[in-house]
Amino acid sequence: MSIDIKPMESDDEIRGKAYVHWKAWQEAYAGLVDQAYLENLTLEKCTDIAFRWPDNLLVAKDGQKVVGFVGYGTCGDDALPETGEIFSIYILQEYYDKKIGYALMSAAVEKLSAYKKIAVWVLEGNRRAIKFYERYGFRFDGTRKQIMLGTENVEVRMILDVDDI
Repeated sequence: MSIDIKPMESDDEIRGKAYVHWKAWQEAYAGLVDQAYLENLTLEKCTDIAFRWPDNLLVAKDGQKVVGFVGYGTCGDDALPETGEIFSIYILQEYYDKKIGYALMSAAVEKLSAYKKIAVWVLEGNRRAIKFYERYGFRFDGTRKQIMLGTENVEVRMILDVDDI
């Protein structure tokens, strides 16, 4: 298996990213997020999102198949000036434990090289994701926010000090 990490460019890649978004939510968030919300998050909705916001996305491809993606950019929190942010990172479950998440994260961190710190928000209770971020070097900064995903959920913020990588 040879995985290629590249900017998302073609309509096929955008559709592949949409599928990963939809499928990864079904796989990763079952039991963490309201089931009705997950059922309402359709592939069609994810496709619409993917075509509306195609910028700052890298995809991981196994041949022609998109198996993961990462979204990145400037942190939108005014309390964190000069900070980059990982907005999303998802991999199909069948590709877990193959270092694809690490490759995607490293490529996004490289794209954010102008920043000394990078933020990521993670759903409280998402142990797999938290463990991944911690292994990469992210640390909790104590910031929490409530979000609605059908029901109330909590996200916690983690920060990577790029000098510590």
